[in-house]
Amino acid sequence: MDSTRVTEHPTSFDRPSTGADPTDPRGALLPGPVPPRASGSALPAQGRTGETPPTAGADSPGAFEHSQPGAEQAAEPDTHRSRPGSESVPVQPDGGQPDSAPSDGVSGRGQAALVRPGSGGQGGATDRRGAPAEPDRRTGQLTAPGQPTPMRRDGDRLRFVGAATRRIARGMDLDEIVMGLCRATVPTFADAILVYLREPLPVGDERPTGPLVLRLRRTDRIPAERDTEGGFAPAAQPEPSELETVGAELCEVRPGSALAEVLRGVRPVFTDTPAARAALPELLGDERDFALPDGRRAILAPLRGRRRVIGAALFLRGPERVAFEADDLLVAAQLATHSALGIDKAVLYGREAYIADELQRTMLPENLPRCTGVRLASRYLPAAETARVGGDWYDAIPLPGSRVALVVGDVMGHSMTSAAIMGQLRTTAQTLAGLDLPPQEVLHHLDEQAQRLGSDRMATCLYAVYDPVSHRITVANAGHPPPVLLHLGGHAEVLRVPAGAPIGVGGVDFEAVELDAPAGATLLLYTDGLVESRLRDVWTGIEQLRERLAATAQLTGPDHPPPLEALCDEVLDMLGPGDRDDDIALLAARFDGIAPSDVAYWFLEPEDAAPGRARRLARRALARWGMEDLTDAVELLVSEVVTNAVRYASKPVTLRLLRTDVLRCEVGDDVPQLPRLRQARATDEGGRGLYLVNRLARRWGATRLSTGKVVWFELNRG
Repeated sequence: MDSTRVTEHPTSFDRPSTGADPTDPRGALLPGPVPPRASGSALPAQGRTGETPPTAGADSPGAFEHSQPGAEQAAEPDTHRSRPGSESVPVQPDGGQPDSAPSDGVSGRGQAALVRPGSGGQGGATDRRGAPAEPDRRTGQLTAPGQPTPMRRDGDRLRFVGAATRRIARGMDLDEIVMGLCRATVPTFADAILVYLREPLPVGDERPTGPLVLRLRRTDRIPAERDTEGGFAPAAQPEPSELETVGAELCEVRPGSALAEVLRGVRPVFTDTPAARAALPELLGDERDFALPDGRRAILAPLRGRRRVIGAALFLRGPERVAFEADDLLVAAQLATHSALGIDKAVLYGREAYIADELQRTMLPENLPRCTGVRLASRYLPAAETARVGGDWYDAIPLPGSRVALVVGDVMGHSMTSAAIMGQLRTTAQTLAGLDLPPQEVLHHLDEQAQRLGSDRMATCLYAVYDPVSHRITVANAGHPPPVLLHLGGHAEVLRVPAGAPIGVGGVDFEAVELDAPAGATLLLYTDGLVESRLRDVWTGIEQLRERLAATAQLTGPDHPPPLEALCDEVLDMLGPGDRDDDIALLAARFDGIAPSDVAYWFLEPEDAAPGRARRLARRALARWGMEDLTDAVELLVSEVVTNAVRYASKPVTLRLLRTDVLRCEVGDDVPQLPRLRQARATDEGGRGLYLVNRLARRWGATRLSTGKVVWFELNRG
């Protein structure tokens, strides 16, 4: 950097002078300036506006305000490596006080000192390339070419604090805020920084339990390869490392200790004060790898959030750099305050994001069930990263008779409230599905539930029941976009389903329609976020969806339907930039069905001979299917379940065998009471039927119907 840029406007102290801009991403690599040392005298005093800085031999009233120091002031050369300055705020010098002597190291095994290398050469001050130092026209100090001038005015500090706090405020999460603090202060304000945070960090008004423990969250410094001549060179060269090794990683703050008193005081302090000097060994540990420089070259600043101290920051300057001033405590206080408040907000934001993720995980099914005769796939996309949960949901609920209920719904809005309402409606739908109510009745009860939740609780919902035995599907709609059916040959059609009124309107009847569901076809249920946006209306989006499905099916040919997961991805790919205005829930169902030859169905009169007849019918069906190895187990379990059914039934009992990837047996009767598994006593004559079913069957269950119940069990095929 040309030094003429530094002295272009010598009389304007309100303009930003040359230095390291904390918003510059190169800031961490730009070290601060090195003021020249005077031989046998202190540094020139900082001049104020209208004042004359003292110079050697210049004591007359007519001396220039920006006079050049005499040769005796520049007798001691400074040969450290010159560093490029950045383009905004310069670093702060020592306010006219003598530069503190560099530390000569701290004895002890494994320790290294912050030392200043020796100087070489004779004559006037020069830069690293030997160019002569030039006087700063503002301050009178010698400034090597390419080096920034010191931060001499309060306006410089204000500009630095403003730029640094803006950089800190840009962070959204904890790591970004801590990174912003480090990059804003190194090297403009300090040569190194250590940031300690409470472990764990309290959230909001949460009262922490246990002792106060600080963890070293992040360190930053001028890289060693750029700083071997600048004062942070280890006395014994270890393996390459940065300041991550400085200090202990964990520090427990004991009540009443010196560190606890410093943190309770909240205000930043110089580490040469007795309180801070006693607190540093507790913070850094006695076995620290680097020793702190002497003098006012370290500031310990507590980080206090809205309620309590949440950490601490340690600002360090090397021995070759001028020490901190009293005004630098105010700068450190501003940086610590903005960082602590930002960390508080980041922790709260992280907790909200965690809650949103947990709601997302628990409100929607984690895994879709494996149902007989149908394959399922689903997708869910939130409206945005900042609103991860909304009111959209989908569900697949197994029903008696190998049927499955397919549900998709959309509550207005995409907030926590919408997610809570969605969870209640989804739970209600699952309960109603367990009662095996018709689809229109399910929507009617959902409408009543929405009205009980509030007058403004509106939602749309589509409820469909697929029967793989009859290859039929029954659909009822409550103001939701119609489903799209993709046939095996590649033809896609929008099903004609009565729209109905949204849930929550009240006083509206819902209508159900029954449609064919041929084997190999794919039913796509979705929410309006997939087809509606600011750029297109809902019917235009539905037509684009239909065309996209047809085009995808053409790629696999007329005899092979597209893979279900790939089909969902293709559907989501139709969304372009700007099309995501709402949540998207997508549920795809591939109908495989059950062939009539794999179904055996009988009616049995509720009489004593029914169990024997059920055993004979099951034996014949298994022989026809070539599954004779399951005959003994099936006869035993069928006999137990049918015996329990005919004991209480008043109408004919149904017996159905289904051959799919497993053998499923279903026994239905008109008694609504569900059987319960119990441990029979030695003196009991009954109560062991379900115990045998539980031990021999792959799985079993009982489901209540509107006309009674169904008890079923499954056996693995040999």
